[in-house]
Amino acid sequence: MNDNRVTNATGWFGLLGFIFFACELPLWMIPGSAPAISDAVGHSQFLPNLRYIAMTRILLDMGMYASLMVFFAGFRQMIIKKRSDCEWIATLVLVAGAVWWAVSLVADGLEGGAVLDTLGNTTNPTVVRALIEATLLIYNGSIAFIVTGLFMGSTGYSILATEALPKWIGWFAWVSAILCIVAIPSMYANVVDPAGFYNVAGWGPVVIANVPPLLWFLITSVAMIRKRS
Repeated sequence: MNDNRVTNATGWFGLLGFIFFACELPLWMIPGSAPAISDAVGHSQFLPNLRYIAMTRILLDMGMYASLMVFFAGFRQMIIKKRSDCEWIATLVLVAGAVWWAVSLVADGLEGGAVLDTLGNTTNPTVVRALIEATLLIYNGSIAFIVTGLFMGSTGYSILATEALPKWIGWFAWVSAILCIVAIPSMYANVVDPAGFYNVAGWGPVVIANVPPLLWFLITSVAMIRKRS
């Protein structure tokens, strides 16, 4: 497969990953509100009703992760072909992307385990709460943010150094990396409130650290599909 076809295929897999995300997004807009993180009994009663929605979200996540792993490998190939002396930064992009998705898969596994524990008549509220709390720093949390920031920073550098894609896409990646860094200290907040703006479960860090990278995937994928030699 020649370089142009690799770049084109990489763009299509990136676009496919974004489509998986777009299909998943409405599933987070479920009726009703989840109990407080500390409400173990409430979660034990809430999650069984969420079983099929939660498992479908996890399934779509797996499709997104698989698609974007192909994107990571293809992006690395594009950078190396443009400038062979940038292999180190291209490899960093691949490694950071792989670790980013690996920790996210761990969070999906914990969430799925919490749902499964509520099935039948043997629910243990303490276990359910522990599994839910274990996802906080990983899934849309500071652990994911630091790896996401590393990925976005390295992709931005590689684009600006090689001009493999328009420079503004590289600058957009750096802005995304800075926003991820801004979101990392949210883990020090002394509250855990999904309705709050800046805390370990707040909506602020989720928006500022996740939305720009996802938009970057969409923009970059389209640019790679349209790219010509």
